[in-house]
Amino acid sequence: MRLPCAGHAARSRRRNQDFAGRVLAATIANGKLFATKVTLLRKPFISAAVKNARIAHLATLDPTNRPHIVPVCFVYKERAFYTAVDQKPKRVPAENLTRVRNIRHSPQVALLIDHYEEDWTKLWYVSVRGRASLIPQSAGKKRKLVIRALRAKYLQYRVGMLNDDALIIRITVEQIHSWKI
Repeated sequence: MRLPCAGHAARSRRRNQDFAGRVLAATIANGKLFATKVTLLRKPFISAAVKNARIAHLATLDPTNRPHIVPVCFVYKERAFYTAVDQKPKRVPAENLTRVRNIRHSPQVALLIDHYEEDWTKLWYVSVRGRASLIPQSAGKKRKLVIRALRAKYLQYRVGMLNDDALIIRITVEQIHSWKI
């Protein structure tokens, strides 16, 4: 299903890139909402980059719309990104962390996965905009799948830094932009 769209909105949609398949993209242009079912581009370097990246940066907004950004370990599974609150020392309980409070206030988040080297021909980034949610303890099967994937990716999580009851954040992808020289 394709609805009419303004030129800028069309260009914006064409830049959306994903390796997840089809999504419903919505864009506001000239005060009107345009929605399109989009088959997003599949770029092998995005898939490999995300799989091999060790760290991402999660950006949330506080109630006054000030950004808050933290480095996170993550996995991409079943068309969503997941990160967990691990056992590294924290000043407050997981439920009171700024990122968690911000997500409860405003679920719109950004996730930046990037790579830097002095050889600038090897630079790249993947920028994700999406909606975050907290995976409840009652979602046992989903939680086990995510915990298992995080432990498979990170040795520190396999040796005790990630509890089975860890708070898990799911980021449902709305847009992915990528860049590479």
